[in-house]
Amino acid sequence: MDFDLSEEQQLLQDSVTRLMADRYEFERRKEYAKSAEGFSLPLWRQYAELGVLGLPFDEAHGGIGDDGVGTMIVMQAFGRALALEPYLATVVLGGGLIQHAGNAQQRDDILPKIADGTLRLAFAQTERQTRYNLADVKATAKKAGASWVIDGEKSLVLHGDSADKLIVVARTSGAQRDEKGLSLFLVDAQTAGVSRRGYPTQDGQRAAEISFSQVALPESAAIGDIDAAFPVIDRVVDEARAALCADAVGAMDAMHALTVEYLKTRKQFGATIGSFQALQHRAVDMFVAVEQARSMAMLAAMTARDEDAEVRRKSVAAAKVQIGRSGKFVGEQAVQLHGGVGMTMELKVGHYFKRVTMIDTLFGDADHHLARLADAGGLI
Repeated sequence: MDFDLSEEQQLLQDSVTRLMADRYEFERRKEYAKSAEGFSLPLWRQYAELGVLGLPFDEAHGGIGDDGVGTMIVMQAFGRALALEPYLATVVLGGGLIQHAGNAQQRDDILPKIADGTLRLAFAQTERQTRYNLADVKATAKKAGASWVIDGEKSLVLHGDSADKLIVVARTSGAQRDEKGLSLFLVDAQTAGVSRRGYPTQDGQRAAEISFSQVALPESAAIGDIDAAFPVIDRVVDEARAALCADAVGAMDAMHALTVEYLKTRKQFGATIGSFQALQHRAVDMFVAVEQARSMAMLAAMTARDEDAEVRRKSVAAAKVQIGRSGKFVGEQAVQLHGGVGMTMELKVGHYFKRVTMIDTLFGDADHHLARLADAGGLI
């Protein structure tokens, strides 16, 4: 199998990598994080100009119909730069739900606005008791005449404090953990009854706690079939997991490069510490872990859009297991080999470690996905 990038994919990689190198110097990233949105709005507009925000969508909606490899390329570049922009929340999660479950009118109205950078979405699914169970939803949507009325609380909504619209998972029938009975609704963030409390997460991203109190919506706010949203949620979250795997590979790549450079320059006992064979071996072990993670991230990228749910779930779960384990190993080695300075906020390596740790826990950590994979009979 040929794993070389096509000419178009190579051009995309070069363009995004160059933009990140020019605009994401570490001190500048700190300034982006202090803004009201928690990221750079001008840079978000540049993503739109490059065509990055429309990658997964059809040409009719401002995209190119990416098969997953383009998203992997972009997310690896974002991982290396520790990018703060809501690409995962808006394009992968929000855009994916509209693309797979929305009707023609919703796709025509929303996807082009995502692609041109004028609309940002957030996926309000997780609740305090949810943990990794996508079906564990208490928030309700009840029919009231020609309207739907949503009540409930959502937690850790990625970039929920700056999103223009929210895609809310609500229970329209069934018990709290039933897969059947879930529905999706598109809610304007300024709708009466919606309250948001934003905060920074450990890795510098943004999230929000969101409350819905008697939020009245028209029937047209429903996305897809009522009571039947779980399969599309499961599918889009797998696409998000694949994107996160690529993000983690970019961060691990950067941690390894920073560590090797440090070993080449830091002197101890009159010699660079990189000349000590024991530390060379540790750097090689880091490289092996990164390459194992890269291979599994590629598998996840190529199968995340597979119509066969079993194939998709197994591949993505296996990738998430490897990403979690590799991220922990590479992060620990990077911090330890940098010595005491590796623990400081002033050094970038610690921020990378925080990011891969958060990626491990998002949508299921390595242990969760190992159990999931075992229950499915293994990858092969």
